[in-house]
Amino acid sequence: MNPIAQELNAAIEMGNPHLVEMLSAVGRELFFPRGILSQSAEAKAQAHRYNATIGIATSDGHTMALPSVIDQLPGFTADEALAYAPSFGLPRLRQAWRESIYANNPSLAGKEVGTPVVTQAITHGLSTVADMWIDPGDTLLLPDQMWGNYRLIFAVRRGARVATFPLFDGGGFNTAAFAEALRREGEARGKVVVILNFPNNPTGYTPTVAEAAAIADALVAEAEQGTNLVVLSDDAYFGLFYDDGCLQESIFSLLVGRHPRLLPIKLDGATKENYVWGLRVGFLTYGAFVDGDPAPVHDALERKTGGDIRGSISNCSRLSQEIVVRALASDRYAADKAEKYALMRGRANEVRRVLANPKYDAAWEAYPFNSGYFMCLRLKRVEAEPLRLHLLAAHGVGLISLGARDLRVAFSCLEEAEIAPLFDTLLAAEGELAG
Repeated sequence: MNPIAQELNAAIEMGNPHLVEMLSAVGRELFFPRGILSQSAEAKAQAHRYNATIGIATSDGHTMALPSVIDQLPGFTADEALAYAPSFGLPRLRQAWRESIYANNPSLAGKEVGTPVVTQAITHGLSTVADMWIDPGDTLLLPDQMWGNYRLIFAVRRGARVATFPLFDGGGFNTAAFAEALRREGEARGKVVVILNFPNNPTGYTPTVAEAAAIADALVAEAEQGTNLVVLSDDAYFGLFYDDGCLQESIFSLLVGRHPRLLPIKLDGATKENYVWGLRVGFLTYGAFVDGDPAPVHDALERKTGGDIRGSISNCSRLSQEIVVRALASDRYAADKAEKYALMRGRANEVRRVLANPKYDAAWEAYPFNSGYFMCLRLKRVEAEPLRLHLLAAHGVGLISLGARDLRVAFSCLEEAEIAPLFDTLLAAEGELAG
């Protein structure tokens, strides 16, 4: 094992030995190299005459650029737009996002979390987590209604064994089924990786405050039984909460500092929160339970994370990070977000209003939804995939079929005036197949 990896493992073990147990074989081996990058950083600080360390081209002391490229980026210098970013991300962006996590999650008051590491959006963050914390055969616990890419990231690429539980019990989160699945898998395996994705994709559901507390308590209870738990809070749609009764912060904030065998990891990003999908800016934040000062442990985990990024994509887009950090600092940022939130909430409310009409009752029922981009229907008379294809071919309407009977509707990309006609068209198409 590389001596740097050994040093990082020792720092983690000193703060919480259970964290080393949770690391995958790859995770234990990971480190951030003290090679070209660290030597270049030293040269940047001290080489006042000539700096011939980094593999970029410069001109007159600045990043070289083609006019045909840089002319398309008014407001940015070539240094800001085209140079490499650190593998951990731009320091000022990492700090700004950390501050926003505390501002948006009041339950974190008085608790210490790490500094977010920038990822190439949440999918890359999840893949990084899989490298660091999943060995072949490890159990991944998910609800039965989940984002399908989890299987590709964790099961196909890393060999995880996927276990599921029913997401809903009547009109809310099935806390009893979650606790039972957690107990069963923990007893059998001794280590469980859990993904909590709220607002949920595909259903658009976020637990109530009471349900979220029950989820957190179930995790703590299982940790007390001796199970090591890596709990990923996939907060891709964070902030898009439309009901006052649902949890208004990340469940990550309810888990930090609860138990030494419980490691919460927050995955979030500007991607959907700030409506910049193609910029691919995400964040990975640790909330480790540590006996003493958590800073050395978080630093060691972040260095391993940076090493994984260095060994896969090297670093994330500098230009994307610069755009996001400027937006966060803008005087208009809060008002801009409030305006878009109001549009999204209006669309969700219109879906509810339309679906309250009893004319739809024979064809489907809506799963509970209160947040995010999506909602799902449970079809009663026809199967989802034939209906999806019929809608496309006969009516020019596109929806997503999930399993035998579920249809996902992305109201995020519908104007309010389009919502009622869409569901009426869906009802007509369903009737054509059911009839």
